[in-house]
Amino acid sequence: MRLDDPWYEEPASGRGEPDGTGSFAPTGPPGPVNPRRGHSAADIYLEVQRSEAFQEVRRRYRRFVVPATIGFLVWYLVYVVAAVTAPGLMARPLAGAVNVAMVAGLGQFLTAFLLTGAYARHARLRRDRAALDLRWQTQEMTRGAGR
Repeated sequence: MRLDDPWYEEPASGRGEPDGTGSFAPTGPPGPVNPRRGHSAADIYLEVQRSEAFQEVRRRYRRFVVPATIGFLVWYLVYVVAAVTAPGLMARPLAGAVNVAMVAGLGQFLTAFLLTGAYARHARLRRDRAALDLRWQTQEMTRGAGR
């Protein structure tokens, strides 16, 4: 079974237009660039998974996600434990009807939004380009496999 990559970007120029010899250029997709005959797609994906480039992308991901997750969970648990064990502290008014618990609860939402933005920025700056390069390499390697 052949699966075409819907994100494959081909230059549009020269497709279905005269090629200078009076005939039209081919309109179908180009053939495989460098097919890996004899390798199944599963073998190719396992090879990519074992590659140093893939491992580096995973390391960069873990270096951000694990500390961020632990930090947010600790912050959340401190909030919950403080609400249960120190109701006097959490009920202390700060400004009018706004108390410590309300500010800390809003801080939970703010922290979630900040972490989301930090994650998106980290992915864009540290992982997206390497992951996209891996994806293109894998697509090129599998283009001729499994036909």
